[in-house]
Amino acid sequence: MIRIVLFLVSVAAIAAGAAWIADRPGTVAITWMGYQIETSVMVAALAVVALALAVMLLWSIVRAILRSPEQVSLLFRHRRAVKGYLAISRGLIAIGAGDLRVARKAADEAARLSPGDPLALLLTAQSAQMAGDRSAAERAFREMTRREETRLLGLRGLYIEAQRRNDPDAARLAAEEAVKVGPAVAWAGQAVLDYRCAAADWAGALDALDHMKRTLDKPDYRRKRAVLLAARAQALADIDRDTSRALVLESVKLAPDLVPAAALAGRRLAESGEPRKARKILETAWAANPHPDIAESYATLRLGDSARERLARMQKLADKVPGQLEGVLAVARAALDAREFSTARTALAPYLSAPTRRVATLMADIEETEHGDEGRVREWMTRAMRASGDPVWTADGVVSERWLPVSPNGRLDGFEWKVPLAEIGVDHPVIDVAPPVPVPIALPETKPEPPADRPRKSAKSRTPARPKSVEPVIPLVHAPDDPGLDSGLDPDPVPETSTPPSSDAWQRFRQLFR
Repeated sequence: MIRIVLFLVSVAAIAAGAAWIADRPGTVAITWMGYQIETSVMVAALAVVALALAVMLLWSIVRAILRSPEQVSLLFRHRRAVKGYLAISRGLIAIGAGDLRVARKAADEAARLSPGDPLALLLTAQSAQMAGDRSAAERAFREMTRREETRLLGLRGLYIEAQRRNDPDAARLAAEEAVKVGPAVAWAGQAVLDYRCAAADWAGALDALDHMKRTLDKPDYRRKRAVLLAARAQALADIDRDTSRALVLESVKLAPDLVPAAALAGRRLAESGEPRKARKILETAWAANPHPDIAESYATLRLGDSARERLARMQKLADKVPGQLEGVLAVARAALDAREFSTARTALAPYLSAPTRRVATLMADIEETEHGDEGRVREWMTRAMRASGDPVWTADGVVSERWLPVSPNGRLDGFEWKVPLAEIGVDHPVIDVAPPVPVPIALPETKPEPPADRPRKSAKSRTPARPKSVEPVIPLVHAPDDPGLDSGLDPDPVPETSTPPSSDAWQRFRQLFR
């Protein structure tokens, strides 16, 4: 609307100006080289405008002629670029479709038409990878590293190629260079962190984690930093106790429920004469995750305490999270050290009907210490061998006697305190274990054969009916490498009949009236 108004106002102004000039006629006289030209003001104005337009047109023609070589060259370059773009598009689509022949052909065409194009280099590298030509792929990635806009892409390609040929040093160098170029690149930061952790370079791992801070969620960053601080504190435990104490206290501040950090912090604070602070840290960690390491550190808060005082302390700790097996075991172990056998037996009584290995082993220790009854000791040890497992530090199918910051597969904070294979439940198909049904064996008879025209009974009719299946009791658990059985069990095989029934429906109908 505003544009229309402005247009109308402009037209009105021009019309008013033209009318004003027409109402005031005048004469324009030009004398030049003996010639005199006289005309009106309106005609002179139109002549000036026409002359200006002619000059502009003439200049455009001259400029087009002068720039024609450049324009022709630009046209050919544009056509070449379009062909290169189309070749790159065909190649990338062929790579996605798995067509190696088309991909290699398109890569060669793109390299010829657009030799310096980043996408052409990427297509060349990916087609070489697809063909298994690692040397060509590595050359393409190295060419990318020489360009500012494709340096990170080339470094990632070199990193992947180094991993494929099992060259960890080259992969680490590529990842470190990528971190220098782009500190916020997630894959490079994670790779550097993994390599530093594998080499137990905890200080370097902390630096790598700081570079990754912007790419991680805050809880994830705090947890990983706490694990790395705890690992470094453990490494310095026997070398620099003061530094170890400072590191583990920072770790506990970031992750109060981290068991190894809380246990180590409790021991370090107890050694430095700060039992109250140690008690607070251990009780917080115990409330979040009851663990025997925490109980052990809690028992040694005061080095000069007697066994009865440690028992009272363990009972107080166990009451903070009632109903936990770890608290019961800690109380029973402290009672055994204090020779309070009745207290130990009372604590373990609810778990004796189905004891775990640690419960049965502890009962064997109680029997041996209190009575020295070798028979009862052997009985409990035998039950321990058949008892269910206890939680242990587990990661990637590997069990460790102590906590480790990195799993066998190189995963940071991979170890968990759990029963091995506890994730295998009973909500699976089950094997029917119904008792076998005795099948009578038909003895040969001396009776004559029935007439041929009499329909012979099927052997299936003489087979006894299958009894009702009982409730299945053995869970069918698939092994990790076993694809498992079919969803349904095959029915029992039916013995073949000696004389199969006739397939002629008319014959069966006639036999009904005989």
